[in-house]
Amino acid sequence: MAEYIAQGTGTQGVLHIHSAPAALCPHIEWAVSSVVDSRVEFAWTPQPAAPGTHRAELTWRGSPGLGAKLASTLRGLAHLRFEVTEDPSPGHDGSRWSHTPDLGIFHATIDTHGNIMVSEDRIRYAYELGAGDPTVMYQELSLALGEAWDEELEPFRHAAEGAPVRWLSSVG
Repeated sequence: MAEYIAQGTGTQGVLHIHSAPAALCPHIEWAVSSVVDSRVEFAWTPQPAAPGTHRAELTWRGSPGLGAKLASTLRGLAHLRFEVTEDPSPGHDGSRWSHTPDLGIFHATIDTHGNIMVSEDRIRYAYELGAGDPTVMYQELSLALGEAWDEELEPFRHAAEGAPVRWLSSVG
């Protein structure tokens, strides 16, 4: 796993590239490098959950909002599965972004333990939309929790267990 550390950091997180075609790997490095304004080289390993693709991780420290910038930049790359987490920091909620080619991007606010926090308004919307139909409420809460993204990404997460960890450090 690579690491990026910016000067005057305020939060930290992890970028998980779960699967990327080999031809896309240099483009991912260029895209991430442009976001962090520093050269980033990933330690790419084969992704057994999708033969012919590769996986990599980047642990980062930087200003709040860096996770959103990474997710926004990467979501435009086709055939890419990734997740970005940004830990909570003073004055800022934590976040998780998940992306798959079929589902697109999902964002959730997370607590210090990585649990998804569903807002009161989102829950109210689910039961108002359901209007007494528990199936509709269930579907809305499933969407709020990102269950479809978790189901699609879970095999890729398990394939990464035991992967080496490496930090990338940069000042600037």
